[in-house]
Amino acid sequence: MAQTGYQILPFIPYPFQISLRQANLNFSYRKTHFKNHSLLVTTPPKSSQQETHHPSVPETTKTQEEEDGIPMEDVNIIAKFKSRHNYIRVLEVSRKADHPFAGARLLLLDGPGNIHSISFLFKPFTGTYFDVFATLPPIIPPGPIAVLGFGAGSAARLILELYKQPVVHGWELDPAVIMVGRKYFRLKEVEREHKDRIFIYVGNALQASVENGFSGIIVDLFSRGSLIPELQDPQTWEKMRKSLRNGGRIMVNVGGSCVEAENRRRDGKKVMEDTLKAMQRVFGEKLFVLSLGNGQDDSSLALTGHLPDLDLWRKAVPRSLKHYVHMWTQFSS
Repeated sequence: MAQTGYQILPFIPYPFQISLRQANLNFSYRKTHFKNHSLLVTTPPKSSQQETHHPSVPETTKTQEEEDGIPMEDVNIIAKFKSRHNYIRVLEVSRKADHPFAGARLLLLDGPGNIHSISFLFKPFTGTYFDVFATLPPIIPPGPIAVLGFGAGSAARLILELYKQPVVHGWELDPAVIMVGRKYFRLKEVEREHKDRIFIYVGNALQASVENGFSGIIVDLFSRGSLIPELQDPQTWEKMRKSLRNGGRIMVNVGGSCVEAENRRRDGKKVMEDTLKAMQRVFGEKLFVLSLGNGQDDSSLALTGHLPDLDLWRKAVPRSLKHYVHMWTQFSS
């Protein structure tokens, strides 16, 4: 069923100039990068017995992963501390690095080094699943959008800067993550520039609610390097479905093999499959999946509701995001 015309909202052209190379790059297809959700940092040739790799990132052998990883000399750790809920690190990648994340700031929250937020100084798009989240507003009715698992605000910032109408309500369990977002990821400026369109709450995202329900819900809920167990429970999705307005949708980062959990028994691909099956029990045939990467680097997102009119959807998103529209396929277990 196609979406009605009023649901297709135009985007605001971003003020920065984006080169064709930047606009057309889709880093999520690269076999070895940050695994779309986790960071690879390679070590330079050892000249002594001293360890040179960052302790929070798994050491890699000299494989294709090392070729696409970021040499340690190109990474600056600008913050590192433990909060009540997370092992927080903020990394800055040198603009001279020969890597898609050159010039980026990255937020890592767990031992394996999974990325939870990313920000570039001179370009809006990240080349990761955050960009896919930014395609949601044109296919939902007017109204508030929830971001469950707010992080430092990567998804919220894109949505607010690309579209005029959405109001974003973000939930984050760890107040230290919000503090880091304001200090290192320009979240404070986003709040100031869009003061009537962004509201941030510290607390359990699964208790999120607003009067009259959400038009859209973005779910990016990870803990200790894995999707939270509640997302493998159909009751969680039934409750979330009931918090939507008529015509509302949910878009979910369901991870995949690319996600490294602190608990090795929480296999990323298996957790992804169990999450999708739980969603299918609630949404049935109205569940679609977009896959990024392949093999050990696969990562997926899920979308609920009827498949929108793809041509209208494609016209309503920025040029750099158009290719994502036709990548959705119906989920089948």
